[in-house]
Amino acid sequence: MTAPVFVVDATVALRPGTVTLEGPEGRHAVSVRRLRVGEEVVLTDGAGTGAHGTVAAVHGKDRLDVEVTGVRTEAEPAPRITVVQALPKGDRGEVSVETMTETGVDAIVPWQAARCITQWKGERGAKSLAKWRATAREAGKQSRRLRFPEVAEAASSKEVAALLAAADFAAVLHEEGSEPLATAQLPGAGSIVLVVGPEGGVSPDELALFADAGAAPYRLGRTVLRTSTAGTAACALLLGRTGRWS
Repeated sequence: MTAPVFVVDATVALRPGTVTLEGPEGRHAVSVRRLRVGEEVVLTDGAGTGAHGTVAAVHGKDRLDVEVTGVRTEAEPAPRITVVQALPKGDRGEVSVETMTETGVDAIVPWQAARCITQWKGERGAKSLAKWRATAREAGKQSRRLRFPEVAEAASSKEVAALLAAADFAAVLHEEGSEPLATAQLPGAGSIVLVVGPEGGVSPDELALFADAGAAPYRLGRTVLRTSTAGTAACALLLGRTGRWS
């Protein structure tokens, strides 16, 4: 099994030598994972830099020292894959974020689509966004990523259209799309943006708005996937087709 990953504060310099892990991550390492001297760990800033080392000392219940022996930085992936995710019901949003993160998505944009039952407003919206970001962070650690996906603020349809217009390839996943995503012409670099609609589907007005921004409708396959699984399936397909899984 590969070494567990822990996130360090942005102020901590990842370099060869002794690095101290403390706070919530330190507590998790010491009190939950019960790491001991000599065990291997990976420390990351979540932005592409990772430090490999071994536990040198354990202090109390929430602090340990890691003797870092190697540091590496991952380049920005290309092409960059962003999924615009319509807000699902209940906890299916966190499920979607978790599985897309494990698969390898680079950015997630929550979308308040016209047919979304769930509404992110005020304090509830802030709490929901925090849950999505925490889920991406934990899933990034679990899947041994060094670069965690960015989870943006919730976007309106007009904001999504602007994002699509700036992409090198933009698509709306739609069961009535005339072309399969599996045969779409994809860029070798730049950015790919996919839109995943709500359970009630993307409205005609939204489809027209996104088409004007350069995003055509594409289908994934013969079956209709739920909004919480479509993004993960599409992301996996693109990672394979673009060579990022090679």
